[in-house]
Amino acid sequence: MDLPTLLARYDDRRLPRYTSYPTAPRFDSRVGSSVMRQWLGALAPQTRLSLYVHVPFCERMCWFCACNTSVVHSVAALERYAAAVQCEIERVAAAIGQRLPVAHVHWGGGTPTVLPAPLMRTIDAMMRRHFSFDDDTEIAIEIDPRTLPATAVADFAALGIGRASLGVQDFAPAVQDAIGRHQSLEQTRAAAESARRAGAASVNLDLVYGLPHQTVASLEATIADVLTIDPDRIALFGYAHVPWMQRRQQLLAEQALPDAEARFAQQAHAANLLVAAGYRRIGLDHFARPHDRMAKASGTGTLSRNFQGYTVDHGAVLLGFGASAIGSLPQGYAQNATRAADYMAQIEAGELAAVRGIALNPEDRLRRQIIERIMCDGAADVAALATAAGIDVATFDAALSRLDRLAQDGLVLCDGWRLTVPDSARPFLRHVAACFDAYLDPGTAPSARQPMVTKQRLSG
Repeated sequence: MDLPTLLARYDDRRLPRYTSYPTAPRFDSRVGSSVMRQWLGALAPQTRLSLYVHVPFCERMCWFCACNTSVVHSVAALERYAAAVQCEIERVAAAIGQRLPVAHVHWGGGTPTVLPAPLMRTIDAMMRRHFSFDDDTEIAIEIDPRTLPATAVADFAALGIGRASLGVQDFAPAVQDAIGRHQSLEQTRAAAESARRAGAASVNLDLVYGLPHQTVASLEATIADVLTIDPDRIALFGYAHVPWMQRRQQLLAEQALPDAEARFAQQAHAANLLVAAGYRRIGLDHFARPHDRMAKASGTGTLSRNFQGYTVDHGAVLLGFGASAIGSLPQGYAQNATRAADYMAQIEAGELAAVRGIALNPEDRLRRQIIERIMCDGAADVAALATAAGIDVATFDAALSRLDRLAQDGLVLCDGWRLTVPDSARPFLRHVAACFDAYLDPGTAPSARQPMVTKQRLSG
């Protein structure tokens, strides 16, 4: 099949990124503060935790950004927010009732360093007071190279930062003008060097394709610049244009956005360049040096996927602190109030901050496992996973017709219930994963655009 027809048939704009399953749009108010308290109290002794701290503020706004963030310059407002996060940490720890070990901490945003360093240290101290850190606890932070404070090296060292992620997007002036983010190679290199001097063993850079006025040539030039920084990992995200969800994206010129074929060409060329430079391709959109833990985990069944993307974090439970942060517990997902004002009001009223979520049933857990293996490994033995979960593989018969269409178009290989996504079809991983999404609107299913052609049925 020619590429234009394939891209028209498999439009991914309405598909989730599957950083969770069920995905966040399926959350509702049946999971709130009281349910979250019960879930926390039921955690088993010595459960290893991952902690996520969300700082929903930036010094200036990028027009392309779809994150939950806003511009705040008031020190008083930042102090109030930091106090609420500390209070939430203390309250969550009390609900757990035991001091559990921490495998991983991630400071995300927004821009975490918009918080003055003393406030970040107080939050860090609160986490260490109520949870158990050791030499193996990895601490990661997201950095905006344009706004890094002069004290960054000392600040990062004080927090014990071991991994830093820097946003780049594209260095082309025309693209930066279009997205409202002006950032030089020199600023980016200086930020990476600051993180390394502070002790970060891993530096990750984030690139974006599909931006206004972006071309294969501009992305190639950006990658050439990025390689001079020698990052350990590179994420290559596709820009999601959702102006109905994020009004700031209405500032972007839609007519300057590349079409589906141009987006695919950008992604494919960038991926080829990174692989040629010695990076190993990971899942849908990550690349890592062979020495990196993520590269070593790839293909072994130990790579995971969470709300920050691909990870080698082995914490069994994710606790999210701050506005909009999501926790993942054995019983299900719980998300805090999204708006910072609502989040602080909830905490100041003496509650936990969770206001929505979803409880998982056994089938949800199995579907999540299948989707995660497809997204991480490009393969899944559905029958084996179903047997291990004690669920009849016939539960997934509805996925057969969708997989059948994908198989005909060369996007998945099916040997009974053993599924493998060819490397050439990696950009279509989400379409294969979506076959197992029981919550997905049939109108967004991978095969919805075309009539079904009967083919040999998969057998379990």
